[in-house]
Amino acid sequence: MNINIQSVHFDADRKLIEFTNKKIEKLEKFYDHIVGAQVTFRLDKSSTEDNKIAEIRLEIPGNDVFAKRQCKTFEEAVDQVVDALKVQLTKHKEKQRGE
Repeated sequence: MNINIQSVHFDADRKLIEFTNKKIEKLEKFYDHIVGAQVTFRLDKSSTEDNKIAEIRLEIPGNDVFAKRQCKTFEEAVDQVVDALKVQLTKHKEKQRGE
């Protein structure tokens, strides 16, 4: 699987990139036909603490799946996005079996 990570207007540190890669690679347990992942990290300009945004688009045959979360830390946002993607991948897999 090809994982592409972008950080908008800042440089993501190595720990965040490694953490994100590990989390995304675990998604292959739920669906083994993932072609690639596009990850985007952004800082929201709001004054609240929840200003870190993580977006992940998984490229899978058919339709891509996408999730986005805004949290206090990028790690927390990645955790929540990955959980949302697990649900989407499970549903996608069930649909394929039903057809």
